[in-house]
Amino acid sequence: MKDLKVVFRRLVLPYWHDYILYFSLAIFGMILSAAGASASAYLVKPVLDKIFIAKNEQALHLLPYAIVLVYAMKGVGKYIQVYYSAYIGQDIIRRVRNEMLERILSLDLGFFHRFRSGELISRNINDVGQIRNIVSTMLPELGRQILISLGLLGVVIYQSPKLAFFALVGLPLVVLPLRLIAKKLKKLSHRSQEKTSDITSRLTEIFNNIEIIKARSAEAFEHEKFAKENRDYFDLNMKTVKTSQLTDPLMETMGAAGVALVIIVGGHQVIHDEMTVGSFFSFLTALFMLYTPIKRITSIYNQLQNALAASERILFLLDQKPTIIAQGDERVGKAESLSFRDVHLSYGEKEALKGVSFTVEKGEKLALVGDSGGGKSSIVNLIVRFFDPDSGEILLDGIPLRNYRLDSLRDAISIVTQRVYIFNDTVAANVAYGKAIDEERVIRALKEANAWEFVEEMGGIHTPLHEHGANLSGGQRQRIAIARALYVDPKIVIFDEATSALDTQSERRIVEAIERISRERITILIAHRLSTVEHADRIAVIKGGEILCLDRAEVLQRDCAEYRRLIGELRDAGS
Repeated sequence: MKDLKVVFRRLVLPYWHDYILYFSLAIFGMILSAAGASASAYLVKPVLDKIFIAKNEQALHLLPYAIVLVYAMKGVGKYIQVYYSAYIGQDIIRRVRNEMLERILSLDLGFFHRFRSGELISRNINDVGQIRNIVSTMLPELGRQILISLGLLGVVIYQSPKLAFFALVGLPLVVLPLRLIAKKLKKLSHRSQEKTSDITSRLTEIFNNIEIIKARSAEAFEHEKFAKENRDYFDLNMKTVKTSQLTDPLMETMGAAGVALVIIVGGHQVIHDEMTVGSFFSFLTALFMLYTPIKRITSIYNQLQNALAASERILFLLDQKPTIIAQGDERVGKAESLSFRDVHLSYGEKEALKGVSFTVEKGEKLALVGDSGGGKSSIVNLIVRFFDPDSGEILLDGIPLRNYRLDSLRDAISIVTQRVYIFNDTVAANVAYGKAIDEERVIRALKEANAWEFVEEMGGIHTPLHEHGANLSGGQRQRIAIARALYVDPKIVIFDEATSALDTQSERRIVEAIERISRERITILIAHRLSTVEHADRIAVIKGGEILCLDRAEVLQRDCAEYRRLIGELRDAGS
């Protein structure tokens, strides 16, 4: 039960002091229920001996009320235990889910590259739900069944220690098989939960990419892949059922053997007047009732293996530490210059940047051009501190980025990426995302991004936007994203091909907006279109993680062969 101790220490004990009263009430309910169950078995003796054999009329008028009281006590106790146990479990799980998401959100971008979103969703919903079962269902029920077993065992031994020996002598023989079954179940549970993550990830991927699936008529292809995952999940679940159900035959056989011995020995004692009929049937009733909680205990123990497997996956995530640490206390000031000094960056074994150096000043627009995979996005990731360089320094106003508070640094930077993120909320909430909504600032940002006209036609800034911006065109989504970038009045603006989805007229107006907002800011442009390159003050030509050339467009046109090649490709694409 070492794993169970770890779950308690990590997921229950930190919250223990908040639930002392509820734990006390749940334990009281367990004791009340166990006492009622034990007393109901004991009452068989006086009912038979005093009413049916001794024909005691006084007992006839008293014992039925005692039976009603005992069963009421048992029912009320179980209700109290189940309710307060469920409250504790549900509330602890609520807090664990919050803590788990908080921890996941604190992790760096590299973590999200390693784990599928569907897997993280599965761990936060399905696996955490298993922990709820431990706290609110399994352990309280296990405690209640143990107390009932002890109470009934007391009745059994009290009525006849000799018969108790014959009835329970075979119990230790099933311990080893039950442990082997539990071990096997835990392995199957691990695999089953991984497969649940696979299925969730597959569904998430399908729904997030439904447009391309429809466009390529790939419905059957995706369904076939999902059906295979689903079949594997079915096979694992059937293996789990096959293994877990071995416990019932073991317990039934052991119980039948014990009852047979009791009937032989106990019947002999009743025949020879060594035991009353009431005592024998009270013993037999307690024995039959005792096998039920014992079977329930073994069943709960097997179910615990599934929950413990889930807890290991949860604790793994809770133990993750962010590699990007907010080390400094500096706050971003005027942001007059941004410098890279001999910066190297690797993703695993792949070297993404090899000694990159450049400086961009306030009011200047620096365009990064080059083939895909050359290192442009890696430069952006370092500026926002999604990653830290392996070596070299990145300075803002002469201060290393590591020395700034992470929240202050990111509040000073706005980035418009190639992928546009639209949330299922109003236009205003999307533009002001993460900040308080100021309607005047929202409208101003929309106008600067050339988005106000279509937003006004849709019904204004309180118009709901659908998930992924399904009720917007591609260009409209991008202009909403630009408005979001402008809303916070950033000191550094990064445009990752911000005009790629716009028509020529809208692009011209957006380029004018970029010109205007860049006058008092550091601006980085990742360029794939000639129109973007033409409006940059300087251009860095990047290839294979290195800056080959860095200068004004006219100088590069004359002196940089790689730039001439790229410009030629951009012209061809534009025509």
